[in-house]
Amino acid sequence: MIEQSLAFFANWFSSPNFTAMGIAIVLGVIWYTAYRPPIRGGYGFLWVVMAVSAVLTLLAIVIVQMPLQALVGQLLAMAFTPATLATWLYILGIPQILLSGLVQEGAKMIPMVVVWQRSEHYLDAKVGLIVGAAAGLGFGVFEAMWALNQAYATGWTLADISNGFLAMAPVWERFFAVGGHVAFSALAGYGLATERGWIFYLIAAGLHGLMNYTVVLLQSGLIGVGAVEILAALVTVGAAAWALYVRYSGDGAPWGRNYRRRLHLGKEPSEYAKM
Repeated sequence: MIEQSLAFFANWFSSPNFTAMGIAIVLGVIWYTAYRPPIRGGYGFLWVVMAVSAVLTLLAIVIVQMPLQALVGQLLAMAFTPATLATWLYILGIPQILLSGLVQEGAKMIPMVVVWQRSEHYLDAKVGLIVGAAAGLGFGVFEAMWALNQAYATGWTLADISNGFLAMAPVWERFFAVGGHVAFSALAGYGLATERGWIFYLIAAGLHGLMNYTVVLLQSGLIGVGAVEILAALVTVGAAAWALYVRYSGDGAPWGRNYRRRLHLGKEPSEYAKM
C-alpha cells in the first residue's frame, strides 16, 4: 500500500503539460470569478489558503484516504465473494466514496479553520464563503492540472477540438470538478463562519461523495459515461447555485438572518461591504 501511495503521489508531478496546466488555471478563474472575490483590502492571504489547501489535500489523499479505502476494500473482500461484490457494488462501494468526501473536504477546511481562529472566531459569513471557495479552488485547479496532464500526456493542440466531444471530454469533466471543489468548500467556509462548521462540513463531504458516486454507478453498469458527466455536472451546478445564492444574498439569507455581522480581523474592507 505504501508503494501505491508513493507512486500515486509521484504521478501527480509526472508528464507536465503546460497547455493542460493553463487550461486548468482558466477553469479555476472562471469559477472563482463568479464569487467576486475581493482583490484589495488585505485579502492577499487567500493565495496562501489556495496553496496550503492544494498541498494538504493531496497529502491527505495519499496518507489518509488511500490507506483507509484500501482497508475497507480488504474488509469487503473478506466478507463477500467477488460475485457478490460485483453485483452489489453500487451499495458496497458507498463507504469508500464517503471517505473521499470526508477526507478531502476535511483537508480543505484546515486553512479555513486557521483563518477563522486568527479572526478570533468573528469571521464574516461572506468572507468565510470566499475563504472556502479559495481553498476549493486551490486543490481543484491542482487536481485538474494532474488529470489533464494525464489525459493529454501525448500532447494537445487546438486541432483536437475537431475530433469532437470525446477529445474535449477531460476538459468538460474537469470544468465541473473544479466548480464542485469551489462550491463545496465555499459552503463549508460559510458554515464555519456562521457557527455551523460541522453541519456544512458534512454537507460538503456529502456533495463531494455524491459526485464521486456516479463513478460507482458507472462501474456497476447502471449508467453510461455520458450519464456520469451529466449527473456530476448537475451536482456541481446545484452546489454552485446554493453557494452563489449565499454569496449574493449575504446576511439576508434565511439560514444566516439571526447571526450578527462578523468582521474579518476587526475591519471589513470598504469595497467588500458594498458587494
